[in-house]
Amino acid sequence: MIKALKSLLALCAGLPLIITQSAAAELNPSLIVDIANGAVLHEEGASLPWYPASLTKLMTVYVTLTAVKERRLTFDTPLIVSQRAARMPPSKMGFKPGTEVTLDNALKMLMVKSANDIAVTIAEGVSGSVEDFAAEMNNAAKKLGMQDSHFVNPNGLHEARHVSSARDMAFVALALLREFPAQRDLFNIGALRLDGQIISTHNGMLGRYPGADGMKTGFTCPAGFNVVVSATQNNRQLLAVILGSPNAKARSLKAMALLEAGFKSNDFARSRVTSLPYLGPIAAPNRRPDICGRNRSQDSEEDFPIPIAVSAHAPNGSDESPASFFNAGGAQMQQVQASSLLKGPRPAFVPLDVFTGRLPGWTGPVAGPRNLVQLAQTQAPAVKPPAAKPPIAKAPAAQSKAAKHGNKASQPKAKNTKKAKAAKQSPSKTQAHTTDSAPSSKPILRGSKD
Repeated sequence: MIKALKSLLALCAGLPLIITQSAAAELNPSLIVDIANGAVLHEEGASLPWYPASLTKLMTVYVTLTAVKERRLTFDTPLIVSQRAARMPPSKMGFKPGTEVTLDNALKMLMVKSANDIAVTIAEGVSGSVEDFAAEMNNAAKKLGMQDSHFVNPNGLHEARHVSSARDMAFVALALLREFPAQRDLFNIGALRLDGQIISTHNGMLGRYPGADGMKTGFTCPAGFNVVVSATQNNRQLLAVILGSPNAKARSLKAMALLEAGFKSNDFARSRVTSLPYLGPIAAPNRRPDICGRNRSQDSEEDFPIPIAVSAHAPNGSDESPASFFNAGGAQMQQVQASSLLKGPRPAFVPLDVFTGRLPGWTGPVAGPRNLVQLAQTQAPAVKPPAAKPPIAKAPAAQSKAAKHGNKASQPKAKNTKKAKAAKQSPSKTQAHTTDSAPSSKPILRGSKD
């Protein structure tokens, strides 16, 4: 920790900056910003490249809301779950290929469940493919001034080239809150209900820290435990970003400590988040040995909810103590006690209902991978026409005419004329089902390639 802090102090002094992988891993980057004006109230390694894990989904939401703003699709547009989406590892909704879900429901599932399959479903629905969506993410990042970020996928599953920083995560979070104020509630949903099943938020800050009102958590073994959280007190809203915490409890305690101290400080003469320095092409540290090691499943590449312990007291002198976060490096923020941060047990959230399928009466387009959209259009449930008398079969007359000209090949058809006529007048149950409803998606999707 001392080496890492010395590196940051060298940066402030204008000296050459050399940050090793081990020093970067010890930093546990953090940042707290006043949302109203972008003033930086505290930062520690905020520009260091880091694996964002599921914080990536904030950028996924930003690109998606931009697409809605551009009228490329609507919140009611049905999205198709592709085979590629269904193959994503947890955390996931687990929908079968061919399932449809509206964009509105998909965004809620993305934020609450942090569903990796839904992230791919949204990406393919917006851009036609994951690769094209990633290109849109990178274009949006460039426009927002995010210098440390490169996105490869919409869900944050580990990929060595998929990186960001605390600074850049603050950029996209601020853009979401400022450009799409009508969608702010998307980031503070406590629970969802799908077919009677309750899905709780992964954000342990909601309902535990006074004023916490968003936004997203993230975890992979290489990244550690990350969070972007906003909170409002006395008409002042702050944003905290924490990367690389060793566990969910430490992550939440540090976020609470940053917010607590931030609300007690002023932003007078503070630098702005846009002025934080770019440190250059530094490799993001891989925290897998420290975070997961041998005692945790190496397949835990996802967010998962871990309740915050009721007791927030850490051992004396431990780095888990929120007060210790402000001791090093001459930090000018007021220290706070851990015991004052957790205000009580997690509340019982009122779940929002979500569903799969289209809205009743939807007649607009569906969205998904390019090679599936047109097929999905043919799968739209057909409206059953009113009952009508079957048309008079003209086949016998045609066959008789052919017989007059000596067409022997038509003779077997003439023998089956009565059966064909009867079949048209009295269709079987299987025939009626095929005529009046959409064909099964399984035969269509089985041979598709995403």
